[in-house]
Amino acid sequence: MSGATQRTHTFNAEAKVMEGSLRQPLIQKLPTQARAALDPSGGYSAQHTTDYRMEGLISFRAGHSQVAGNAGTKPGHGWSTLVTTVIEDLNILQVVTADRVVGQIITEHPLDGYVPTISFLGTRFENLRVAGHPVHLDYNLELFGSKPANDAPYTNEPGFLSHVSGQYSRILQTTELPVDLHGQYNQLSSSLGKTESVECSLVNQVNGYHPGLSFGHIIRIPEFGTITLAKLKITQDDPSPETGVPMKTTVTLTMVDLKLGCVIDADIPIGTGSSNGGTWP
Repeated sequence: MSGATQRTHTFNAEAKVMEGSLRQPLIQKLPTQARAALDPSGGYSAQHTTDYRMEGLISFRAGHSQVAGNAGTKPGHGWSTLVTTVIEDLNILQVVTADRVVGQIITEHPLDGYVPTISFLGTRFENLRVAGHPVHLDYNLELFGSKPANDAPYTNEPGFLSHVSGQYSRILQTTELPVDLHGQYNQLSSSLGKTESVECSLVNQVNGYHPGLSFGHIIRIPEFGTITLAKLKITQDDPSPETGVPMKTTVTLTMVDLKLGCVIDADIPIGTGSSNGGTWP
């Protein structure tokens, strides 16, 4: 089997600037902002929103999302998908601010096989501050490395698992790690490589002074809540009956996973993109 003319690719991608739910002091769903979804046949879709403000909770000057998918025009290239979210002048309760937050997933499914190459080129936080203090991030945008040989799944690839295990270890070895985070990451660590799904981050470590404590890519601030940066999840399933190779790879990136737990109680994912295309036969 070889060549795009012998196979069919169905695109599946979504990007949204923000959504969430508020439980206190009001109970309400926060409307999804700037959601773009890709047609199964590919193409391009973009959405934009400006001057968003949710009371004094969260605001941003502009939010943009885009998704694109197309067959490769160069020999040997398969089907490419781009998922992008951008938030400009983000402000969360005057505690977390950023000039620009960019999340980007680029995948290319091969002409032969099923497992795509994955890139996060362009993903970044610009001038991220916590309570006015600049924080510096240790990124690992090459977390996945090269595509595994023989169409093998990333979720069993030793190099990728080593990077993720290192993230878990840094979190678990942090002094003053809260009990809930210890339980969560101890469970993730014990199941690493045993399931088809892995949760990690494109940020290894938060550096610099700020209120509260940081644990790897997680910042927890008393009387405010928990900020999880560049949270990444990859799931590989639907194995081929002949080879056992996963025919479906889902990559989801959330740039700011916000869980407020103070006077205001809310769950608000910001800058979420997901890519999940498939090729047959």
